[in-house]
Amino acid sequence: MPSLLGIDNGLTVTKAVIFDTNGTQLSVARRRVPQSMLHARWVERDMAGLWQATADAIKEAIALSGRPAEDIKAVAATAHGDGLYLLDHDRQPLGPGILSLDSRAGDIVDRWFAGTVFTDALATTGQTPHVSAPSALLAWLKQSDPDSYGRIGHVLACKDWLRFCLSGTIGTDRTEASTSFTDFRTQAYAPEALRIFGLEDLFNALPPVGHSADVAGQVTADAAERTGLRKGTPVACGLHDVAASALGMGGHEDGVLAIVAGTYSINEVVSSQPRVDRRWFCRNAIDAGRWNNMSISPASTANYDWFLDTFCRAEQDRTDGGSLHELLAGEIDAALKKPSTILFHPYLFGSPYGDLASGSFVGLHGWHNRGDMLKAVLEGIAFNHRTHVEALRDGFAVSEIRLTGGGSRNPALVQMFADVLNAPVTVTSTDETAALGAALCAGAAVGLFKTPQEGARQVGMTERTYQTVPASSAVFNERFSLYCRIAEQLKSHWPDIERLARPRGDA
Repeated sequence: MPSLLGIDNGLTVTKAVIFDTNGTQLSVARRRVPQSMLHARWVERDMAGLWQATADAIKEAIALSGRPAEDIKAVAATAHGDGLYLLDHDRQPLGPGILSLDSRAGDIVDRWFAGTVFTDALATTGQTPHVSAPSALLAWLKQSDPDSYGRIGHVLACKDWLRFCLSGTIGTDRTEASTSFTDFRTQAYAPEALRIFGLEDLFNALPPVGHSADVAGQVTADAAERTGLRKGTPVACGLHDVAASALGMGGHEDGVLAIVAGTYSINEVVSSQPRVDRRWFCRNAIDAGRWNNMSISPASTANYDWFLDTFCRAEQDRTDGGSLHELLAGEIDAALKKPSTILFHPYLFGSPYGDLASGSFVGLHGWHNRGDMLKAVLEGIAFNHRTHVEALRDGFAVSEIRLTGGGSRNPALVQMFADVLNAPVTVTSTDETAALGAALCAGAAVGLFKTPQEGARQVGMTERTYQTVPASSAVFNERFSLYCRIAEQLKSHWPDIERLARPRGDA
């Protein structure tokens, strides 16, 4: 049976996953990609190092699959969206890649918010700019490093950089193209979109746009040597990881609300008509005439990971290769069985309220233990997703909710989602949904599937649906209401809190 390679590059790990055409995962290999934070709010990584780590993961995945590289009929990449990966006119990296956790452009976005840019951008692009959007980062570069700005030859996203490394071709797909500079009505690049941000001189630096399942090129001799792939293997355009995750869990069907509980709180609905609202991004879906409506914030399971890294070091050291989540399950289960006054706002890395918001525990007392705090962190994550889900429910008819991401592997958290959202929540057996979404595009590119969506319908995914427990849902509803009221009260204080970190004497 032929196989397909999906590459999924997240914010800390790059993965190579090989699937057969039934969607069965044959192998997966991972490499951590170090982040660099030289200054406050800067989050970068070396572009050459990212490619080498990805190439190493591909080589290992091929070896683990037990099949020859010739069995891989096509490859496609997905990766974190937004951020910025620049090439100069000689097609060489122009500095480090900038991740979507970066917030250096905060002052620029604040200035845009105070003026007309937000309104103009919403009316043209179907979304307002945020701190890690290509628009904001390019405006920051133009202001802070005009020499580097003047040397920009190609403006790429992360997965486009990996495509270039694999095939030597420059381009992007519809889903990635719409992160800043497309008109939501035409779904094509618009000079007016760049003019809004003062970036009209970069129009020719934007990459050509193809369909996610178009063949963009073939694996080069150099890439074949680095990765172990067969030279000439077709490389598809690929897609933004938000769209890839939804595709990989069957979330590109009408009426399905797809949730990704990962580093970001991602919540999305694909529609056949555009609908614009400040509470979500109206971006391109895979196909022309379809839109991916995304309500997101960097406020999901990264908060849980932070808690584990900060307060569970001893347990991490004695897991002996086992699961830390299983080791802590008893503490969390015990906390779930009793009432608690603790509420947690999961705004450690961002929020629906902007980058000045900060995380907080409220209602904490001396008799609470770590399990109580862990429960509050998980609840806060679910509450933040509910904020986004409620916005999308206001705008679109939703008949089904599907969940993926690291959080979906925790049954207690999935049940909490069902109760917090007061709706059944379905998870699939596929852990690597983003990589599967990329592989489905690769398969469609070489005719193994009629379309990526048809491929998602064909692959065999087992599913489990978690039903709402009415009594639990009523309790969470009351707690969510208080959680929201506290956040609204904190809004006016977050700027003052941030000023406490400034050195004395700063204005």
